[in-house]
Amino acid sequence: MFERLGRVIVQRKARVLALFLITFIGAGAIGSLAFGRLDSGGYTNPNSESAKAYKYLQENFNIEDPAVVLVVDSGSRTVEDPTVVSDALALNTELKQVQNVSKTLSYWDVRAPQLKSTDGKAAYIFIYGTNSDFDSLSDLAGVVTKTYKDKYRSLTLYATGSGVAGNAINGQISKDLYKSETIAIPLTFLLLLFIFGGLVASATPLVVGISAILGSFFVIYLISLLTDVSIFAINLITGLGLGLGIDYSLLIVNRFREELHRGLSVNDAVIKTVATAGRTVFFSGLTIMVTLGSMLVFPLYFLKSFGYAGITVVAMAVIGALVPLPAMLALLGHRIDKYAVRKSALTPKEHGGWAKTAHFVMRRPVAVLLLTLIGLSVFAAPIKDIAFGQVDSQVLPKNHPAAVAARVVDERFPGRESVPIEFVIENGAKFLGTPELKKYQAEVGSTEGILYLTDAVTSGEILRFNAIHSMSPRSLPAEALIDKLREIPAPSGTLIGGAAADYTDTQQGIADALPWALLWISVSVLLLLFIFTGSILLPIKAVLLNILSLAATLGVITWIFIDGNLANLLGGFTVTGTLDTGSVILIAVTTFGLSMDYEVFLLSRIKEEYEAGKSNSDAVAVGLQKSARIITAAAFVLAVVFGAFILGGVTSIKMLGFGVAFAILIDATIVRGLLVPALMRLFGAANWWAPKQLKRFTISH
Repeated sequence: MFERLGRVIVQRKARVLALFLITFIGAGAIGSLAFGRLDSGGYTNPNSESAKAYKYLQENFNIEDPAVVLVVDSGSRTVEDPTVVSDALALNTELKQVQNVSKTLSYWDVRAPQLKSTDGKAAYIFIYGTNSDFDSLSDLAGVVTKTYKDKYRSLTLYATGSGVAGNAINGQISKDLYKSETIAIPLTFLLLLFIFGGLVASATPLVVGISAILGSFFVIYLISLLTDVSIFAINLITGLGLGLGIDYSLLIVNRFREELHRGLSVNDAVIKTVATAGRTVFFSGLTIMVTLGSMLVFPLYFLKSFGYAGITVVAMAVIGALVPLPAMLALLGHRIDKYAVRKSALTPKEHGGWAKTAHFVMRRPVAVLLLTLIGLSVFAAPIKDIAFGQVDSQVLPKNHPAAVAARVVDERFPGRESVPIEFVIENGAKFLGTPELKKYQAEVGSTEGILYLTDAVTSGEILRFNAIHSMSPRSLPAEALIDKLREIPAPSGTLIGGAAADYTDTQQGIADALPWALLWISVSVLLLLFIFTGSILLPIKAVLLNILSLAATLGVITWIFIDGNLANLLGGFTVTGTLDTGSVILIAVTTFGLSMDYEVFLLSRIKEEYEAGKSNSDAVAVGLQKSARIITAAAFVLAVVFGAFILGGVTSIKMLGFGVAFAILIDATIVRGLLVPALMRLFGAANWWAPKQLKRFTISH
């Protein structure tokens, strides 16, 4: 199959390259329309109890969340001071005139004591938008915070709330991405020059990467016509597109050079490259695709979007590496090495540093294995303290206005009036004034963390009341509070909603889906690796080593971002005591997929050498020498790309960058360079064993 593909490409190389360039440019032009259709929401579980409660509240009580919770600070005066009252009322009047503001709720309008700080020197103004979707709230928050910033007449203003947090986080991420790109792109180019050894060869990843990105934009646009897609899918597309463009170009170009060095003609070298390295790229891509496909089982479309984006961009990168890149090589021929800047990189070597490392390891496999496992176990040890949360204003830099405002609310206001716990009873009007409802409300009100309850009201057959609590709604204490409330015997049809319940349901939805995602990854990867290697043992070894590498990564992340170690070295961040659940899942799935990418690269070459007649040990040594340089080079480039995120100000993005960079470097060096040769030496001939009846389902190298 792959040899035939290679022959077709070399026979029609110019037409193939031209057709693909036109196709992908057109795809990119249409795909650019996707940017206007993507949004920054998708963090809630749409099938949860809290989502059902919110739907009842919207349809029956016209309930909506405020876009901005504005804290109006009067300084040394009380909120009843005549000047303060005058200025606050004037501010409230102006806010009502802001475009897309539907209404406001001000302390100075209703004089409700719960809207006033404990010291009596600050009070709330809640600002509501005409639209309640996440993007509209965020956009309105941006307008309000830009227009009114931190002062109005004699008043000091602090803006917080879900819309403000969303707008601030998205804005900070945009700034951080620009900063990281300005650093990562020049460094990546220099690394590519060093790795490929020449200017012409260094341009090949751009063809694969850019075609993958443009093609993916087109597919994501089509998907966005059918379902919601997160704007953050674009980040994964660009990162993986360039990353895999480099990975696959390295593999293809290196093998092409190797075949030219062996004396093959240009066309024959291309055909041989597609038949060998091309097959490896295909199975590598397929492995990453099924791994990233696990994201589709999660209920949050924020996570689903990464599944859509990941599958798409990997597929496009594979196509780019298997079709236009070989056509380019066929046209360039020996000119692939033109404008060389490092001639030593142009000649493949069978005997070098990596081969020596492999032989060293295989002479003492038990000692290397034990020492390496001990080292990785030390890295993994802090994982016992891992705890999960969600993104809120605490992920911003401490001096960011939104983070400062959130702390003001925590310190000066006893309750969370803007984010109450909502109780909705379907067909609950019949319970109004009954002993059953009174008993239930009494138990709710006496629960630790609940400050007071509002009166029950009805709309048709629906009954509703609120519980004002004292906790940050997206926190472990709030989750524990919701769990306690749901354990209280309630009238039939009772639903608990609000921000804290939404957080709890989202975390539970992720937890419920996680076993299915893990099962999908394990089974699909084991099957694919068996088909590719023809071995029972090697796929199991690969999965277990990836789990060990991931455990070490999560342990180090816990040590840094929960325990607070190395905070100053990493640019500073607020220690929240939790890791963002979505970011951890993205780190785990992405790094697992990339690890399998490198595993396929390595095993493919080892098996090729073994089937050529080399002993198990020699096959491992030569295979490691011929592939490890590619693997480590690709890993270092990706580490630079993702590591640049560490310079950002959003803790979850900082963690994502560090986690992916750390994981792929560990995998490409310690795991592939030490553990794999040690284990393959110990397994010996068992590496390649499988029942004869199953061998017919495998492919030959």
